Amino acid sequence: MKIAVTSEGNSSDSLFDSRFGRASWFMVYDTENKNWNAVDNAGNLNAVHGAGTQSAQNIINMGVSVLVTGHCGPKAQSVLQSAGIKIFETNSGTVTEALAGFMSSSM
Repeated sequence: MKIAVTSEGNSSDSLFDSRFGRASWFMVYDTENKNWNAVDNAGNLNAVHGAGTQSAQNIINMGVSVLVTGHCGPKAQSVLQSAGIKIFETNSGTVTEALAGFMSSSM
């Protein structure tokens, strides 16, 4: 399973980014391989319109099953849920802490 976590930087030690569509990075954790992949979201960071829905499409294209973020807008949430992606909202300090919060939840 792949889990995407919104991040301010490109490592699992980076600060968690509470924004979804305009997050700087997506850190994608593969639970099977136990490894991280950093995905730059610069293309949507400064988008005038549609940052959330475009970021949602990118998450779908990555094959992610779960998104861990602070807030996901209604349009992006609808796109993600239509694709069967679960959304876990949190306010963690780091990417690693956000992932741990999801892993310990009953989601």
